[in-house]
Amino acid sequence: MSERIAPTRTPAFEARLKKRYAAERRFRLAGLGAILFSVAVLAFLLITMTINGIGGFQRAEMNVAIDFTEAGLSGDQSTLSQAGAVQVLEAQGLPATVEYFAGEQLGEAGGAQISSSAWRQVADAIIDDPSILQREETFSLAASPGLAAGLAGEGSDEMQALAAELSAQGKLETKLDLGFLERADATDPQEVGIWGALKGSMLTMIVTLLLAFPIGVMAALYLEEYAPKNRWTDVIEVSINNLAAVPSIIFGLLGLAVFLWLFPNMRSAPLIGGMTLALMTMPVIVISGRNAIKAVPPSIRDGALAIGASKVQVVFHHVLPLALPGILTGTIIGMARALGETAPLLMIGMRAFVATPPDGFTAPATVLPVQIFLWSDEIDRGFVERTSAAIIVLLVFLLLMNGLAIYLRNRFEKKW
Repeated sequence: MSERIAPTRTPAFEARLKKRYAAERRFRLAGLGAILFSVAVLAFLLITMTINGIGGFQRAEMNVAIDFTEAGLSGDQSTLSQAGAVQVLEAQGLPATVEYFAGEQLGEAGGAQISSSAWRQVADAIIDDPSILQREETFSLAASPGLAAGLAGEGSDEMQALAAELSAQGKLETKLDLGFLERADATDPQEVGIWGALKGSMLTMIVTLLLAFPIGVMAALYLEEYAPKNRWTDVIEVSINNLAAVPSIIFGLLGLAVFLWLFPNMRSAPLIGGMTLALMTMPVIVISGRNAIKAVPPSIRDGALAIGASKVQVVFHHVLPLALPGILTGTIIGMARALGETAPLLMIGMRAFVATPPDGFTAPATVLPVQIFLWSDEIDRGFVERTSAAIIVLLVFLLLMNGLAIYLRNRFEKKW
């Protein structure tokens, strides 16, 4: 046996090797830098939104004790449980009662600074528990936007002085406002809530998913497993790829021209919004679905056909279950994009002022991104913190939706 001769490492070889190792180190540092930069930007965004949004989950409230035995209001469980109970209490003089006791305890200037709709909060409490009418009860009522700004050190000097005086007396303070998650839109930043827009987003996403997912998956299966490879198929593939890159506002124009023409009485309804977003989401699902189906090994198909399975059985019993995790990944991306869209929904009228949450898929509604857009355009300073709080709610909703989708993807993932 001849001895193996080690290659001679010449200076030129050493220089090339050193240069190659240096390039590899630079590439690793560049990749690490890109990751650190992305994490830093994300952390900056989350920290900024959290700091600005904490105040959005709070509001300035004044404590007012109301003695209903002196107010002369009447009602029991049977009458107050019926529709129109708020109007009944209003007709009995509940707004004037709230205003009177607020003025008695807060002074004329302070009583005038309770929210104009604070009496509705009292009415809701009476409807929930009519026995309140037989005793004295203390309520934390929302202050006016001007007094809230004064408490935050903004606004006029008069409001700041009044806020300082009431705060020193323990009659005005900033409290956690869980009602922000339960109310709908309003003209007063102290009374606005996000539930109406959140419910509208949920209904719209349900319609989008129910339309885009099955149609997109079936289209991907047909193109990969059944469609002949010819010129028309190539045209369809190019068209789908182009649709995925079309600006979202174009789909809004399509929804305006087609869906609102077919259903003119459903302007700003979640059904129309979901149909419009489904058009935008479908190409993403089709493309990701085709890639996932291509990734299934041909041996899976051949083995199923070899044991006598039909073409339909091969596709739905073997190919689709193995491709489903990849399809769900594309669905996550498409639904996340749809959740954050504003332009197409503005085109179909979902920027309307909706003071009550939608009660169905055809009721007038708005969605979280549009609500954020509308609040950010308000002049009142009080809407700034509410806008940041709404962004936090949108991010949490997006994370929950993606978390559910990731769980389903991992649940159906199969190994081969």
